[in-house]
Amino acid sequence: MKKSLVLVLATRNNGKTEEIRALLSGLPVELKNLNDFGPIPDVVEDGETFDDNAYKKASFTARVLGLPAIADDSGLVVEALNGEPGVYSARYAGEDADDAANNAKLLEAMAGVTDRRAAFQCVISIAVPTGAALTYEGRCDGVIAEAPSGAGGFGYDPLFYCPDKGKTFAELTMEEKGEISHRGQALKDVANELSKILVWLEIHMPVQERFECKGC
Repeated sequence: MKKSLVLVLATRNNGKTEEIRALLSGLPVELKNLNDFGPIPDVVEDGETFDDNAYKKASFTARVLGLPAIADDSGLVVEALNGEPGVYSARYAGEDADDAANNAKLLEAMAGVTDRRAAFQCVISIAVPTGAALTYEGRCDGVIAEAPSGAGGFGYDPLFYCPDKGKTFAELTMEEKGEISHRGQALKDVANELSKILVWLEIHMPVQERFECKGC
């Protein structure tokens, strides 16, 4: 029986890991994250786009561990804030900010604003140690709620209201969220093309050379 492919998720975020594992369940992929390995230097996410940061995280992790890696860079893009918080979504209220602080800053910035259109965007990069990578994208449109609602999810989920569902992301089950979310859409494309991805990985993963031990 063929072993599952080990794919390293370039994050320590347990919420994100759980979500991606659920979306890729049933596929011949063994998904690990950075917590399954020893100390690894943090990647500085200084890219100007989600694509930049996703590739940087995936390619760095693949090079360090010698395994194919998958990374996503996702964020909230708010129309009235000229696209903010964008690539700074995870650190909108500061480098050490938690979800509550980021949500509080967003509500403050949106106080009195009538145009509350927003979108979650996601770019997924699958990279090998040599630097080659595949890219997948997803987007989900919604509006920013006046107040947080729901206890599920993570990040800005309590404030992101989806009109089609009549709920915030934090009020949806993981299955409901996976059907419509930006990350869910991108991962569906990954799942649909997994057979092609596996072939691509087999072609692009470096082959370990074997040397004869002389004089041992």
